[in-house]
Amino acid sequence: MAVLVAALAAMPQVTYARVDTRFVAIPLVRSRQNHLMVRAFINGREAWLTIDSGAPVSAIAVNRRNFFRLKPITAKSNLPSRIQINGAFNNVAIARELRLGGLTLVDEPLVTVDLGNSARAARLVHEEQIDGIIGADILFPTQAVLDCQRQLLILKTDPDALGDVPSFDRRGLKAVPIQVSDGFNLYVNGSINGKPAKFMVDTGSFATLLHRSFVRRMRIATRETQYSSSAVNLKDRGLRVAKIRNLSVGSVNITGKDVGVIDMEGLIHDGLLEGSPPVAGLLGAETLRRHHGIIDFGTRTLYLQQRELPWQRISWRRSAGPNFTY
Repeated sequence: MAVLVAALAAMPQVTYARVDTRFVAIPLVRSRQNHLMVRAFINGREAWLTIDSGAPVSAIAVNRRNFFRLKPITAKSNLPSRIQINGAFNNVAIARELRLGGLTLVDEPLVTVDLGNSARAARLVHEEQIDGIIGADILFPTQAVLDCQRQLLILKTDPDALGDVPSFDRRGLKAVPIQVSDGFNLYVNGSINGKPAKFMVDTGSFATLLHRSFVRRMRIATRETQYSSSAVNLKDRGLRVAKIRNLSVGSVNITGKDVGVIDMEGLIHDGLLEGSPPVAGLLGAETLRRHHGIIDFGTRTLYLQQRELPWQRISWRRSAGPNFTY
């Protein structure tokens, strides 16, 4: 969850290369850390990027900047050369060309960030580390539809194209309106054991996580784990687990759910943790997958299925992995 400087407060503009179709559908790969990954090409070189609805801006690992031949921000540019993320400043670079399936974005700004925690977690589960993050600055202008269960990303190649997104079946799904903050974070209304709360919709979070002080105020028991969660520019934080009697998102009710509990100070800003209703935590990848979550960035709607899909619940005995949410 980034605190963006004023120059990035307005919705960024995306330049589109010439294409023939209105939409492009891109298959995604789910990592062992429960992140949805897309194969992209940055200046002609292959990159694996996490689709992160909790990240207002797209980013690249700082140690991969030279490999992808990113250019610095020039003095003539209207873009800032640095932005603030979780209390620290990070440089901005330009990708001459970023290709996602049949869509090519031209002169795309990318924030360079330290993804060292991600690399260490990837080594623990014996998989390749990610090169970067696709954030809201790309997902909103392309009116993306992200199907978390089918592992499919649909992007609009022409911002003026009319018509519904193909292969998008809403039958059996409940619609939950998404509220978008000035910093391009996505929030939905819900409740925890009957107490009203908001959740940030965050595909970059391996699982649903609640704020520690909120759980304490609700007097919900937690149990300790050996795992931790981390975010860009923030230290690792110990992760506990709580069983929630009833967690609701819109009209979808989830009963007897195990969720992670961490300290979210520095992750969620502007007093939202103490708001009315408070932002209680992150609606993460595990819940979105099990309830066939579909995020429609064009209509600002989250679709969820009431009935859980028949997969194993996330095991807190396994490595939870890092949380890459800004």
